[in-house]
Amino acid sequence: MSGESKTESRGAPRGERGGAIAIRKCATLKEFHACVELQREVWGEADLELEPSTMFVVASLTGGQVLGAFDGEKLVGFTLAVAGLRRGLVYLHSHQTGVCAAYRDRGVGRLLKLFQRDEALARDIRLVEWTFDPLELKNAHFNLNRLGAICRRYLPNLYGVTTSPLHRGIDTDRLVAEWWLDSPRVMAALQGAGPGVTEAPGVIQLPAGLEHWKDDDAQRVPPVQARVREEFTKYFAREYAAIGVRTGEQGAAYLLAPWSDF
Repeated sequence: MSGESKTESRGAPRGERGGAIAIRKCATLKEFHACVELQREVWGEADLELEPSTMFVVASLTGGQVLGAFDGEKLVGFTLAVAGLRRGLVYLHSHQTGVCAAYRDRGVGRLLKLFQRDEALARDIRLVEWTFDPLELKNAHFNLNRLGAICRRYLPNLYGVTTSPLHRGIDTDRLVAEWWLDSPRVMAALQGAGPGVTEAPGVIQLPAGLEHWKDDDAQRVPPVQARVREEFTKYFAREYAAIGVRTGEQGAAYLLAPWSDF
């Protein structure tokens, strides 16, 4: 990160003893094993589906990233990214970001993403991608509105039906977030300007209460997922991109526009 080994500031989330949460690269086997244990806690998957510590070692040695959020010496969050190459462009695929339950909704995930951005730009890497569930609206708001990412690809049932209770036996459909790190859109979002979009030519509506259905009424989710999959596929075939999320009394909606419009 621009020559620095870690980041912490007065505005950063505070730890259990009042100190700022620090973000730094993980570099030791002990830290990699701690990432695996936190991964187990966050996703609750069977061992066969966990990324082993060797994956974290390989990522750190081959141009990827293993970033940790630390409260003192305690790991409370991590990001695992691997190096990617598409049509001659080097980028990072951010495979996992997990935060300990006691530290969620305190800005730790945002700190990890900001460090990830700075570290990538320091190596002249200008694109980070990751996948997320299009039905998880909190993540969608964070990715598109607060970070300034866009989406132009939809991947049906990418990981198959997993053992993670977070996935609740539902197909793992995913949107691909593209985070163009030094674009005006991203820089404006990180400065708090937001996406600057409340209307768009394309809208994909999601019902109010959707996020509660997964826990309380899961059989209602697959029909919504099927509709959303079809609508995103049609828009993306027309070279539209998802550029923001709007919320209201009728639920949330993805806003889409032709890529050339922004």
